[in-house]
Amino acid sequence: MPYVEDNATQGGENAPSESDVSRMIRAEVDTWKPRRGPDWSELMVRLAATGPSPWVVYSTASAALVCILVGAFLIGSWFQLGGLGLQPAIQSHVH
Repeated sequence: MPYVEDNATQGGENAPSESDVSRMIRAEVDTWKPRRGPDWSELMVRLAATGPSPWVVYSTASAALVCILVGAFLIGSWFQLGGLGLQPAIQSHVH
């Protein structure tokens, strides 16, 4: 990959000529091929390196699940819905 500086100065003895630079760029552009679709393995590695630890994710998910279940029980009890609601007393007459 060619090196490019921010401030342009006159090249010294080791500076490549314009034709050399254009040839290197053309060779790089000609050999480049786009990849099809996302690279999932690379994405997962990057996320694992920068994301929160698994224990934080599991703890947060567990707490959210407990809140959802307790909320569903309370709402079901309040509206007397299905199996989560409190059941009325059943009177039976056995003779």
